[in-house]
Amino acid sequence: MPGAIPGGYFYIALQTYPFSIKSIDMYSQINPGRARRVTLLFSLQLLCLLAGAQVKYSGTSVDLLISGTSTLHDWTMKSVKADCSANFNISPTGQINGLNSLTFSTPVDALKSDHTAMDNNAYKALKTDKNPVISYTLTSVTVITPAAGGASTVTCTGKLTIAGATRQAQVIAVCKPNNDNTMTVTGSEKISMKDFSIDPPTFMLGTIKTGNDITLSFSLILKRA
Repeated sequence: MPGAIPGGYFYIALQTYPFSIKSIDMYSQINPGRARRVTLLFSLQLLCLLAGAQVKYSGTSVDLLISGTSTLHDWTMKSVKADCSANFNISPTGQINGLNSLTFSTPVDALKSDHTAMDNNAYKALKTDKNPVISYTLTSVTVITPAAGGASTVTCTGKLTIAGATRQAQVIAVCKPNNDNTMTVTGSEKISMKDFSIDPPTFMLGTIKTGNDITLSFSLILKRA
């Protein structure tokens, strides 16, 4: 049967999957050359359906906790201000199967402890006057693992900038799509202040010294754009 592929054939094949494979096989007996093109188009369309759609999420609030140690006691600083944007691949079943882009930033002066003197010393150590923002930009995703409750554990690498110094940092986060079109993102990461050329803050004329290692813990609620 020469000529164009019968109108709507490819669409019907997709709509009647899994019977479409048999339909294409029957069509190949009529017109082998055009059937090969139908098979290729069908395969590409099926891959797109399985991969899901790209969905953008963003948010401007966060529960960010920075915790560390000192020669006197442990300490924490908290922030609820942030700017985050992410682009996920979401499968038809609602599972995350890709992270295409992600940016995150928080103003340093939004970090607060229970002591103003500690805050001021921390801002000085973080060189806030010249570098007012802590930021993270995704560069690659290495692993996405399905987790409980429809969530996914995402292991990614990106550029973390603190106190004007940028270093590659791996972050592991649990991302969970919610029924209200939001995404919950939680995780934590340990970093060394010296890796970012930060001198650990001191207090009381140097009699109290903070430890070099700190932990950044975060929980974000992102809204679907």
